[in-house]
Amino acid sequence: MEHQHKYDVQGNQLCCTKEDKINMEGAEESTTGPQENDIHQHDHSDSGGTDSVVKMFLPAIISLVLLLAGIAMDNWFPQQWFTDWVRIMWYLAAYAPVGLPVLKDAFESIRKGDLFSEFFLMGIATIGAFAIGEYPEGVAVMLFYAVGEVFQTMAVSKAKTNIKSLLDQRPDEVTVLKNNEPETVKAETVTIGEIVQLKPGEKLGLDGELISETASFNTSALTGESKPDTKHKGETVLAGMINLNSVSQVKVTKGYTDSKLSKILELVQNASSQKAPTELFIRKFAKIYTPIVVVLAIVICFLPYFFVENYVFQDWLYRALVFLVISCPCALVISIPLGYFGGIGAASKNGILFKGSNFLDALANIQNVVMDKTGTMTEGVFKVQEINFAPELNQDEILQMVNVLESHSTHPIATAIHEYVGKPDQAVRLEYTEEIAGHGLRASVNGKELLVGNFKLMDRFDIPYEVDPNRIVYTTIAIAYDKQFVGYMTIADRIKEDAQETINLLHELRVNTTMLSGDKSTVVKYVAEQLGIGHAVGDLLPEDKVNQVKEIKAKGGSVAFVGDGVNDAPVVALSDVGMAMGGLGSDGTIETADVVIQDDKPSKIPMAIRIGKQTKRIVWQNIGLAFGVKAIVLVLGAGGLATMWEAVFADVGVALLAILNAVRIQRISF
Repeated sequence: MEHQHKYDVQGNQLCCTKEDKINMEGAEESTTGPQENDIHQHDHSDSGGTDSVVKMFLPAIISLVLLLAGIAMDNWFPQQWFTDWVRIMWYLAAYAPVGLPVLKDAFESIRKGDLFSEFFLMGIATIGAFAIGEYPEGVAVMLFYAVGEVFQTMAVSKAKTNIKSLLDQRPDEVTVLKNNEPETVKAETVTIGEIVQLKPGEKLGLDGELISETASFNTSALTGESKPDTKHKGETVLAGMINLNSVSQVKVTKGYTDSKLSKILELVQNASSQKAPTELFIRKFAKIYTPIVVVLAIVICFLPYFFVENYVFQDWLYRALVFLVISCPCALVISIPLGYFGGIGAASKNGILFKGSNFLDALANIQNVVMDKTGTMTEGVFKVQEINFAPELNQDEILQMVNVLESHSTHPIATAIHEYVGKPDQAVRLEYTEEIAGHGLRASVNGKELLVGNFKLMDRFDIPYEVDPNRIVYTTIAIAYDKQFVGYMTIADRIKEDAQETINLLHELRVNTTMLSGDKSTVVKYVAEQLGIGHAVGDLLPEDKVNQVKEIKAKGGSVAFVGDGVNDAPVVALSDVGMAMGGLGSDGTIETADVVIQDDKPSKIPMAIRIGKQTKRIVWQNIGLAFGVKAIVLVLGAGGLATMWEAVFADVGVALLAILNAVRIQRISF
């Protein structure tokens, strides 16, 4: 809360808008207004070490020292001067460091329309304790509450560390070459086409194209993998990459806010806006529950007057105050969102980015994982295996035309052809090009039609061929020129190292697996058999995948689809959870999918499911703990069997236990 969170190393606040930093809305649930920026003020608590911790605990330490001294003079070392107004002032001094900020928050929340906040409940309870002369208990309640808030701050900081590290990967300044002279400028002012110069150890601030011959980069900010990635001239390099060896030059191709890393940061910043059903329920519950317990407290205080023979107002007021402290719902409204936030943090630490806590819940209950083949379960790095052209044709001429046509595509198959044929022949001119979804490419060369794609493309344009595609295991690229079938190329992809482990883990989680791909059926079924995938279908167009997923959902059960998030946008939208192999791929993977796997490892699919299950388990443990303890102590409090000390445990103690349980997910190895 604001009264605790404001203590950072320098006494400064990093930012004041949700767009600047990640907004952990779990803290917002307990009040409106000042608390909205709490998460921003947590940021320094990680970096300040011992000094930061001491500053956060300083108000509580002062209050504790004065409280203990007051109790000692009350009970163990009586002092004649410690009576009447001196005693009251002493306990007020003990109350002020921890109590005044809470009363201020209560006033602010009331001013903004939230009467029944936890601040209001704690304020009424402690002021009431002072009104009936229970000064030590009034101070103690607020002191323990303040300590609980400090631990909440530390817990949120811990949960946030793994996500916050992403924010440090994008430098604010870069070095650009202007008239061949290096000049340091703000990264957001750099325009497309400018040349950025990177020294060894420097981070790239914007996406671009490498214009140096070669350079090695640490890509851990984007993929979670710290191993060097060597790039060559003309290849794409991304913001957040760290230059390792020599001075390199990069031509900027995207603005600062459009970079891959910016998209990732935007995803993480908005993660808490998508709430899980459990969070939404608790939020609504607290708004109904809190006014009810306030009314019950009033009833406990005044109703016995009409039924109890020896009614003593002070005794029943004390019981009502105890009831108020016990009923404070902070254990629920803090620990439950914190549990989901911890799950998002644990996932981020492992290179899995969730767009919201609702997808943690959805994955926890997922029953079917449907996956694409290329780039998901296979490397997506194709190699040309065989060229099978009619012998009377000029093979080199045909390959050059195909290579020039494929230069208009970023598909991995096009890359394989480029690597095999070499640099496109500039003498080959294309009159027009057309991409036919799910089939291939069409163009006009020298006034004649060129078709490059699968055999469905040949069928579509009535090109006769004497080849049985079903007898060819590898991915096949059929080629036709001037209405004549030229021949085909075979291209092979390699199964990812952890693909087999992925399927085994999914089966252990009792999740059904299906592979849907636009690749030829023989290849898809071969890969599925190798991995033990339950069901596989190939030769699918995007709309065919949609129909396949509809059939799976119609049979019952939730579906998570894993693919590239761009070509499969319709099926991603249809699935309960869309998962994208983000890696260094297109920006569409971040924009379309609900969950992004940064390093392209399929083993992160079952890991994401396990994180979802563990998060849900912890959240329900906290709900059971909070409701169970509060129900018991509420009954005892109403019956006069529980004192303010038990009330403190039922409120702050349970909240602290729930918070510690919520951040436990950060330490679990998945």
